[in-house]
Amino acid sequence: MTSLLAMYVIFGLLLAGLSVPLLLDKIPPNGWYGFRVPSTLYNAELWYKVNRYMARWMLATGIITAGGAVALFFVPGLSVDAYAWLCLLVFALPFGLGVALSFRYLRKIAM
Repeated sequence: MTSLLAMYVIFGLLLAGLSVPLLLDKIPPNGWYGFRVPSTLYNAELWYKVNRYMARWMLATGIITAGGAVALFFVPGLSVDAYAWLCLLVFALPFGLGVALSFRYLRKIAM
């Protein structure tokens, strides 16, 4: 279970770290890194606004994932399988919500 803890903490911190350049508008439109959909790739103003929005969710998701993995590690009697599934859930909920709300934000500002 220690290896799962390390994996989720590293993954969460990596996700949080990857959000910082997007929050600071350091990443121009590209096909590799960021909220890459046709409307953001062809409109720099939309790119920066939507990526700042999504980056806040990435930062929160990363912190929640790392913190959740540590907190769940200390739950007594939790099996390795249960720990792995709960950590996945702790990641997937804020990440999925962030993606969905980012698409909604894009539609709102693109009008």
